[in-house]
Amino acid sequence: MAKIFPIRPAKPELICWGCDRYCPADNMICGNGSDRTQHPVELFGEGWETFGLNAQDAQPADEPKQPPADKP
Repeated sequence: MAKIFPIRPAKPELICWGCDRYCPADNMICGNGSDRTQHPVELFGEGWETFGLNAQDAQPADEPKQPPADKP
């Protein structure tokens, strides 16, 4: 079973996010390269989970829902 992926970790720079092991950045077990895999919040910034293929289907709270337009 895969671990739950944190949306907003406190200090993402301390962990490699490349697999389910979440190794410390200075002691990676997998050896899948010399650099750690960054967390999406480091790459894309706040709100990274609201866009892309796996984006949440929820509509932002600041945009009011519009009723469907009547067809003439």
